Amino acid sequence: MKKTIAILTAGGDCPGINAVIRAVAKTAMNDFDLEVVGIEDGFLGLIEGRWRRLANTEVSGIITLGGTILGTSNKADPFRFPWKSQDEFIDVSDRAMENFDRIGANALIAIGGDGTLKISDRLSQKGMPIVGIPKTIDNDVDCTDFTFGFDSAVATATEAIDKLHTTAQSHHRVMLVEVMGRYAGWLALHSGVAGGGDVILIPEIGFDVDMICDVLLDRSRRGKRCSIVVVAEGAKTEGGAMVVSRYVNDSTDAVRLGGIGETLAGGIETRTKLETRVTVLGHLQRGGTPTAFDRVLATRFGSEAVKQAAARNFGVVVALKRQDIVPVTLKDAIAELKLVPPGHPLVKTAISVGTSFGVDPKKASLGCCVPQANHA
Repeated sequence: MKKTIAILTAGGDCPGINAVIRAVAKTAMNDFDLEVVGIEDGFLGLIEGRWRRLANTEVSGIITLGGTILGTSNKADPFRFPWKSQDEFIDVSDRAMENFDRIGANALIAIGGDGTLKISDRLSQKGMPIVGIPKTIDNDVDCTDFTFGFDSAVATATEAIDKLHTTAQSHHRVMLVEVMGRYAGWLALHSGVAGGGDVILIPEIGFDVDMICDVLLDRSRRGKRCSIVVVAEGAKTEGGAMVVSRYVNDSTDAVRLGGIGETLAGGIETRTKLETRVTVLGHLQRGGTPTAFDRVLATRFGSEAVKQAAARNFGVVVALKRQDIVPVTLKDAIAELKLVPPGHPLVKTAISVGTSFGVDPKKASLGCCVPQANHA
């Protein structure tokens, strides 16, 4: 019998997942003569015993497609699985292990972000042969320079900011753009700089509403017809808390953020009397065709993950380090989130071109107001 490799995609979707699936399957088939099994809907499929064989024809032509042909779920932690109600959870990891044995696979390629990699590490400790691939639009997996999906999300957010510039200028408005980024501000920072944001607010730098208003009023007095504020969903005032819209107890991360844009817009309009409008990009950032950068990175990740599995180097994540794709232990990969560090060069660059972070520029440049507590 042919040896088999299994693959699943878990957590939030993002552009580039199908490019990884394609790279994993084709490398497995072409270089190692392996059969490939796709587990449906992430760890949920592993728990419920749902998978299918992937043929070469099924993974051809999908490099440009967003989403995932295998489906995904962020409510299927085998170690904390919803049972009977959203407030009752059980450990079904043994069932997941048994189903993996039923597949008869020699390795599992798990594609996902921080939550997926944490689950993968625990399953690895139980003996499952796993190789992880880091995926998230937040770019907050610490082991890799970039996760695939991030560049595509930045491109989408930047395009939205570009289009808002014209309508903002026409109506002399403050346009506030809310982007994703719960604990890490990479997406807001990169898209804000690329889109020429006048104010960028990220979770790592607590902001002062009055200082933001001073910046906007000063721009208005100098004849600036509009202002663009880019805010991450997890941004908060210095010493304040994130704005939470609701909690989903049966999810791998129960917190659902939302509302910082409307809350901040109300404060700005009240203080400055400047007409302010909010655009929440939401899941738009997760969809669409992956950029060329993400297609290349996803392809490199997928191919290398199979090579690590073939070499029986399990319990690792493939990561981009400068120009190389290298294995990093799952334990090291999930040790902490990758946050925007104090005094990051891109923060300093943004300040140099006149962007405000809602605090004294010297503080933002030196990272004096950056709380770097890890998220458990």
